[in-house]
Amino acid sequence: MTVSTWAAVLGSPIAHSLSPALHRAAYLTLGLDWRYEAFDVTKQEFSATLARLCADPGLRGLSVTMPLKELALAAANDATAIALKTRAANTMIVGDGRLHADNTDPAGIIWALERAGLKRPVQQAGIVGAGATARSAVAALAQLGTRSIEVVARRPEAIADLALVAASFGVEIVPHPWEDPAEVLAAPVVVSTVPATVADVLSESVSGTPGFLLDVVYVPWPTRLAQAWANNGGAVASGLEMLVGQAGRQVELMTGCAAPMEEMLAAGLAAQR
Repeated sequence: MTVSTWAAVLGSPIAHSLSPALHRAAYLTLGLDWRYEAFDVTKQEFSATLARLCADPGLRGLSVTMPLKELALAAANDATAIALKTRAANTMIVGDGRLHADNTDPAGIIWALERAGLKRPVQQAGIVGAGATARSAVAALAQLGTRSIEVVARRPEAIADLALVAASFGVEIVPHPWEDPAEVLAAPVVVSTVPATVADVLSESVSGTPGFLLDVVYVPWPTRLAQAWANNGGAVASGLEMLVGQAGRQVELMTGCAAPMEEMLAAGLAAQR
């Protein structure tokens, strides 16, 4: 019997996910006879669904999105240091009866920023928000050479938790109140990890000479923050580019092939129309 080779994305809700379009574009470009599926899976359904899918010998990997990233990390047999430090896994590689967890979001952040023209090293940066995506942003910025990050978030206790994650990467967190974001937004590189409606108010505080901004939102685009940034002459990367960057790394981990990034980005743009 011929075994069909495939991968999938798990999450809830999943209907809006661009992962199928990105991964299928990669398979087509690479000439791989793989398929890529999407499954709406809640936290309560995760364990049973994971066991069922992994029973298929053709499964090579899983992309994992909200709200399952912490559960995916806990379910894995082993994990990368980045997944462990950021406390989340968005990727599960299946092989030899084992599940290997990784977090490719930091790679996606780096790809998006460097595509926008960012050069290493980055000594100082800013982050808007202090949740799960902010943890990946810390990991990415640490790889870019950052040792100090200005952070603004609505919950001070979340910044304190983010500081613990940052310390594991050798990075210092400098907290700022939500009402005073100017110093954070004046950093040479800023990653906004909050929803567009939350960040809208920050657009009024963008400096006259902004540096690089990655806004992890991709719908709606541009956000008010991204538009204000661009209007003031700053370089902007979108959440779609981050999504492509992390998906490209997943393709490499699952297939062993170099990901066709520009073709994947084109597929993502087409899927949004």
